[in-house]
Amino acid sequence: MNWLAFWLTLQVTAVASVCIISLGLALAWLLARHRFRGQTLVETVINLPLVLPPSVLGYYLLIALGRGSPLVEWFGLRLVFTWQAAAIASTIVGLPLMVQSARAAIGNVDRALENAARTLGSSEPVVFWRVTLPLARRGILAGAILGSARALGEFGATLMVAGNIPGRTQTLPLAVYDAVQSRQYDQANVMVLALTALAFGGLLWVRRLERPDRPTVR
Repeated sequence: MNWLAFWLTLQVTAVASVCIISLGLALAWLLARHRFRGQTLVETVINLPLVLPPSVLGYYLLIALGRGSPLVEWFGLRLVFTWQAAAIASTIVGLPLMVQSARAAIGNVDRALENAARTLGSSEPVVFWRVTLPLARRGILAGAILGSARALGEFGATLMVAGNIPGRTQTLPLAVYDAVQSRQYDQANVMVLALTALAFGGLLWVRRLERPDRPTVR
């Protein structure tokens, strides 16, 4: 096991997961509960990373984060070839899965229950946190798991924008690629099994969340 790559992968995935959940939940609520001009365009842009080649997405990120971009010129932030760039790439590829699942879950919440809470004097944030969120929790959690799992396995865009620097930006998927290239198959096997186990566990959890609650027999 390449432990440096392992811990860096967990770090990148943790940061990406926080971004995926926060941004994804806000976008899902906006798309599920509001209609506005240009909504179809916004939805298309959000889902674009699902169909774009990773190299193309990585190239866009290079333009957005590289020399001459507003982040560099205005704020002096240098993100290219850092682990933070890998976290940004992982966030972008995992975000559509979170938005799709959470949006469907929020859209299925009965608005009559939300309106009842409003008539009792609850503010919009209280309605969201105490009515909408609990009722949509399964779909939201499933989206968070899927988005995080996708972030965990990100390879192409990360390679473009963060590089493959051992100890600095090399995550497990990149380390597997290096191990295969250098014919270190024993090390590659261990890392592949670790990634597979994490992905399998996440998907199994999602499948369990999709099962309806069994009625209690008394």
